[in-house]
Order: sequence, then C-alpha cells, then structure tokens
Amino acid sequence: MERRERKSQILNILAKSVRRIIQDEIPDFEGVQEIRLRTGQPVRVVMTDRERILPGEQKPHIMTKEEMRETMEYISHYSLYAYENELRQGFLTVEGGHRVGVAGKVIMEKEKVKNIQYISSVNIRVSHEVIGCADELLPYITKNRQVCHTLIISPPCCGKTTLIRDLIRQISDGNKYVKGCTVGVVDERSELGGCYLGIAQNHLGGRTDILDCCPKAEGMIMLIRSMAPQVIAVDEIGTSEDIHAIEYAMQCGCKLIASVHGLDMNEAKNRPVLGELIRRRMFERYVVLGNGSHPGEIRGIYDERGSVLCRG
Repeated sequence: MERRERKSQILNILAKSVRRIIQDEIPDFEGVQEIRLRTGQPVRVVMTDRERILPGEQKPHIMTKEEMRETMEYISHYSLYAYENELRQGFLTVEGGHRVGVAGKVIMEKEKVKNIQYISSVNIRVSHEVIGCADELLPYITKNRQVCHTLIISPPCCGKTTLIRDLIRQISDGNKYVKGCTVGVVDERSELGGCYLGIAQNHLGGRTDILDCCPKAEGMIMLIRSMAPQVIAVDEIGTSEDIHAIEYAMQCGCKLIASVHGLDMNEAKNRPVLGELIRRRMFERYVVLGNGSHPGEIRGIYDERGSVLCRG
C-alpha cells in the first residue's frame, strides 16, 4: 500500500476539522502508528519514536463531542447499528485494514457485551505492511522447504503482527526456503488480513484462506474441517482453549505459526498451559522479538530444546 493511499484512507474517517490539522502537521504518514482521539482531550498522534499533541502542546486541539460524532459517522458509514457485531468486540476495521478501537458506555445483555454507546475514545491503529521483513527469519524456521511449528514471543509494539503477516505471505506463495503451502489464518481481531467487507486489505499470499473476526480456538478447528490447511497462523494466543486447539491442529498434521505476548522464553515457560506445550517440545522454533530499529527485530531464535540458534 502506498503512503499516499494509506494517508487518504485515514484522513477520510476523521472529522473535517481534525483532518485539516493532521494534514497540516503530519505530511508523511510513514512513521504514524496510532491516532488517539478522546472527547475533551488533546488530539494525540503516536509516532515510531515519540508522541505528538496536535497542533502543539502550547495550543492543543481539544476533541469535541461533535467531532467525535462526525468521526464515528464516517467510520461506520452513518450506520453504527450495522457494525454492532464488530463494536461489541471493541473495534471496527476500515478500508485499508486499519483497526479503529473504541471505548464508551458498554451495554450488557445476558452477562455479555451487546454494544458500545456514547463513544468517547477512538484509537486508530494504522496498518503497515513491511514486505520482506521476515526474510532473515525464514531460514531458521524451515527444514527441507517445510515450515517448523513456530512460536513468536514478543512484548507489545515490537512488530510481531507485521512479521507474522509477511511470514504468511511468503509461506503461502513459496520461495527458496519453503514450498508454497495452503495457509489458514484465524484473524480474530482483523489485524493480519485487515479484512474490509470480507476482502483482505493486506497481502497474505495466493494460497491463504482467512476466517475474519472468528475466535481462535473455534476457527482453527473450523479451518481443519473445511479448508484442509497445511499451515495455520494465529496471532496472540492466550486462553487454554487456544492452546488445546493448537495441540489438536498439530496432531492433525498442520504446522503452526503463532504468537504470544511475553518478554522472553522464561516468561513463556511459566504460563500455566502454554508452558506445558513448551516443556513437551511441541513447538520446534521459538522467536523472541524486542524493541529495535525496524518491525520484527529479532533478539533470539531457539530450537525445541531451548538451545540458541541465532542471537540478534
């Protein structure tokens, strides 16, 4: 996706007054990660290396209720009701695969979230594709041109989703390290494919099938039964249901690419259910990411025994 196209997609969902400020103050969108709007608070833009208050800290623009309402109208195409299923998860996905997180008054029904009303906070997370960012990783997570079961361990905001996205694309299309495979993606939060109206906005390869907005555990089993994937990719596993579904998929002959929040191998080992998979050496490769100069910077790669294969 070109920078100009990405910028246009974001600007089109902002209230016109906020749009003008961002157009004037942020000419290049390459370093923009998030735009945070809160009613009664300054407009903030999170960049790669800093956070900016717009247009400046001395005279910040304070977001009004009217601007928030106008922004949500553009995001939802003037029909929040049509997006009720997405809103109950706390986010919407817009054209370009950009994710819009929302917060406000939560409406409950039968002890479950039904909807969110009176939206007072919006977090626009700008989708960035970095084609080729998984190049240096592929030689370590493949054997005989086949993918190894791989777990990516990463703190937040270290580029793990960007890295997984490029891994999926390369595994799906194939290259000198891996034969092109059918890949099933369970995209519970619409971050990997960034589907908009059912169509992936990010490049995930020609042999990739996506279950969008589907719970990970249920989605993995659905894909195995319906799409016969050779590889399954999921982002941010965590629940015991996720772990059991991963084990089931491995037993069915699927290779797994998964990620989990964590600082290092030791922290992952101490997770109640995930730790058991690690102790049983179910994963063949572990990739630990850290904050660095580019998305997906690798701190270390380990084999199933925890032996170091590569240090960043």
